[in-house]
Amino acid sequence: MNTHTQNRLREAARGFSLIELLIVVAIILIIAGIAIPSILRARMRANDSAAVANIKNIRDSQATYLITYGDRVGYASTLATLGPAGPGAPCTQFSACLLDDLVGCATEPCVKSGYGYFLISSSSSPPFADYTSTATPVGWNSTGQKNVCASEDGILREQVTATASVAAGIPRNTCGDPTQFKPVQ
Repeated sequence: MNTHTQNRLREAARGFSLIELLIVVAIILIIAGIAIPSILRARMRANDSAAVANIKNIRDSQATYLITYGDRVGYASTLATLGPAGPGAPCTQFSACLLDDLVGCATEPCVKSGYGYFLISSSSSPPFADYTSTATPVGWNSTGQKNVCASEDGILREQVTATASVAAGIPRNTCGDPTQFKPVQ
């Protein structure tokens, strides 16, 4: 090999220059800057869909609870009532084993997939003749963008002009107000 060819081989074996590495890092940052907001929006949409699915699950759990225990107590008045029993404990009207431990937690709001869940009744003691379940984002515009509710009529509704998370369960008459809540499509 001649000297010129040997010098070129040594330069190629040294690796990348600092400028080349900076260009590669800049390209990676540009791609990440484009991709990350899309990923976050997709995650929020997934959380919104999960919230609707969880409210449906609460509604269905209430129907099962009413069939099983309704003659004595009506609907469940808390999510913990629909939640799991302790390890080895049987399912009862006080912990019906109809919801998982995240949605059927002991202290509301019960948080799952970026949403907080509430269950309220207008009755103060059994039998509970009605209920309203609510799902609201834990962080508005970061974990979700919908306030969703359902009551014993079985219709899932979302807030018409939602601008913020709610701090407590949405009352039944508010959830049923067509000027504030519309059926989920």
